[in-house]
Amino acid sequence: MSNRSAAIFKTDALTEQEAPAASPSGRRIDELADLLDRQAGEDGIWPTPIPGLSVIRFSKPSEEIAHALHQPAVCIIAQGAKRVMLRDEVFSYDASRFLVFSVDLPICAQVTEATADAPYLCFRLDLDPAEISALLLKSGYAAAARQPSGRGLFLSPVTDTMVDAAVRLMRLLESPDDARMLAPLAVQELHYRLLHTEQGARLASIAQADSHARRIARVVAWLKTHFAEPLSIETLAREAHMSTSSLHFHFRNVTSMSPLQYQKLLRLQEARRLLAGETTEVADAGYRVGYESPSQFSREYGRLFGLPPSRDAQRLRASGAIPIY
Repeated sequence: MSNRSAAIFKTDALTEQEAPAASPSGRRIDELADLLDRQAGEDGIWPTPIPGLSVIRFSKPSEEIAHALHQPAVCIIAQGAKRVMLRDEVFSYDASRFLVFSVDLPICAQVTEATADAPYLCFRLDLDPAEISALLLKSGYAAAARQPSGRGLFLSPVTDTMVDAAVRLMRLLESPDDARMLAPLAVQELHYRLLHTEQGARLASIAQADSHARRIARVVAWLKTHFAEPLSIETLAREAHMSTSSLHFHFRNVTSMSPLQYQKLLRLQEARRLLAGETTEVADAGYRVGYESPSQFSREYGRLFGLPPSRDAQRLRASGAIPIY
């Protein structure tokens, strides 16, 4: 994975060679950066009292690639830059673009621009399909009942209205009494602004019960719960109310991988969490995530993370690495 991620691939019609998108006005993005910095005095991921809202800060580029299962969210960078890898696709972004995860995806990530004086600062808000669905009904948003299934990770130019909504939400962190009443309205406004960007239809599709994107999200939720069990494509197809061929087609469109490949990444990421955080033996970690063959587990683990399980676990415990997703 790490060797492949040095290459730059096309991502949603945006490539590294294209001219950067126009950034939001300096005043707006600077204010967002200041609010984020005040909420995160140290490097790391900081949940806030507003449900689903997190502040992310790093004062230097990542020394290594971080692996994580990223849940649906919108990420707006106010300072610095980052790249996210979904298998062989690379999504690089900064303050000129926002990133949306519309479904849980096993990704790799690196902060690429950050200094002590100008740290990487990111606003992250989790996306709740139920809240977006309610907004679609309330606003009368016109979207086709079945959008073509597109990648569950996409970039789009940031708008001033989006940054304004993010700033208002961040300001409420400094007024807890107001936040209880006004934060839900500010979150709803940000959802509304997202729906009116060029990627709005793709975001809307995750909240439409009969859309291909929503059906694949149900399959992903099933895999998250049953990843250690033997994989049955027929079971997944029933969960999605699709034929097996349609399931394969739309699952790959959304996640860039097959259900089996997705399951493997879930297993290996969970095994790594067990090995880094507990005194679990390598063979036991493999068994707990669904591997019957210790040799196969060690081979696939080393292929993904670059080191055998035991050595990787020792390195992670010694480094105390902070996740950057």
